[in-house]
Amino acid sequence: MKHLFSKLVSRKKASVKPVPKPEDKLASKQARSSEATPPNRNKTSQPQTKKTKPPKSDAWLKEMQDAPIKDDSTRFIDLGLDETLLHGIYDLGFFYCTPIQAKTLPHTLLRQDAIGHSQTGTGKTAAFLITIINTLLNHRSDEERYASEPRAAIIAPTRELALQIAQDAKDLCKHTPLKTATLIGGIDYEKQRKLIQDQVIDIVIATPGRLLDFLSQKALFLDQLEVLVLDEADRMLDMGFIPQVTNIVRATPPKESRQTLLFSATFPSEVLKLAEGWTLNPMKVAVAPEQVATKNVDQKLYLVTAKDKYKVLLNLLQQKELTQAIIFANRRDETRRLTEFLKRKGIQCAMLSGEVAQNLRLKTLENFRSGKVPILVATDVAGRGIHVDNISHVINFSLPEDPEDYIHRIGRTGRAGSSGTAISFACEDDSFLIPALEELLGEPLDCSQPPEELLR
Repeated sequence: MKHLFSKLVSRKKASVKPVPKPEDKLASKQARSSEATPPNRNKTSQPQTKKTKPPKSDAWLKEMQDAPIKDDSTRFIDLGLDETLLHGIYDLGFFYCTPIQAKTLPHTLLRQDAIGHSQTGTGKTAAFLITIINTLLNHRSDEERYASEPRAAIIAPTRELALQIAQDAKDLCKHTPLKTATLIGGIDYEKQRKLIQDQVIDIVIATPGRLLDFLSQKALFLDQLEVLVLDEADRMLDMGFIPQVTNIVRATPPKESRQTLLFSATFPSEVLKLAEGWTLNPMKVAVAPEQVATKNVDQKLYLVTAKDKYKVLLNLLQQKELTQAIIFANRRDETRRLTEFLKRKGIQCAMLSGEVAQNLRLKTLENFRSGKVPILVATDVAGRGIHVDNISHVINFSLPEDPEDYIHRIGRTGRAGSSGTAISFACEDDSFLIPALEELLGEPLDCSQPPEELLR
């Protein structure tokens, strides 16, 4: 491994009050405290955490209290959330729960395990983040905590999704004393190690490989974990991460001593088996994909020859109603050719795929979010985890081989209540994939020849 350090690295003390430990955690903690204290086990200089006080001005709170009560909606103000967390929710402009939040939060806030079946854009990220943050704020004790011992961990299959979750967590924690850390590949290893070892971190958001790296190097310990979130379990299965995730789960307390929240867009038999083994009497909630992912998206499918795809794409990108778009392709080499072709034609665009270095991927995403780059050419690495509200179009240059990826792709547009357009190309090479897409959607796609103006 590129970065090696002694496995005898110890956990540094910090005078921060933790959560009461269940009795079945006590034995492992006593065993650890009975070990000889290494020379470098020094206390950190962090101040003691105290119960947070409500903001001086409560105008925001009154505004949330005055939000109309609706029969078909649940207000965040009625969930008994910590006020500092509630303030963060208000700052993001939210007063009412989404359906999946309304179904899960009354149970997960009481520490019940949950299994969620939901697609992108349903609000599941906020559902588990609100659960975690409220739990950590409301359950503390006088025991000392150590660095390298997070109280909650969120595992995501891709770097982009992990970064998006981390940003959402930062926004929600804005008025709280909680600290977060993001552990992903492609970012300086030593900098991340120093972050988690030099201070007390409450919430860790990580990809499986990097988290397992820190666990194996004794730079991070999960035996004091209180909440574990596994996001997009089906995607982790597809990407071959399940063995790594299994090892991570084994490093956490028993399922009787932690809360586990598992979310998946689909539930193949392997994921169902894992969910049963990792959760304890979970409540189950589902949001049908056709009710969410396609609600505000106008879907079109153009039957074109492989040769005409480029011509139709160029004409689409020059339409006035197209302001910001993601063009999806199945392979890295295809995204590269598309990007080079568009740039030669004077189209301002950028590429996002697994072959792009992480620092450049981050810069590309930021330029796309800010509008500096209006067109993004991407593989399915961008299908999950990119939350940009102003994307007017999603274009499937090639149909995804996995029908579920279609849902995630078109979910990049039509967000935050706005409308969007998803246009897919089907040629002689991939038109056989259409029936599987229609079966998943539960309705036929609008298949037609491209308008004459797009073929000029």
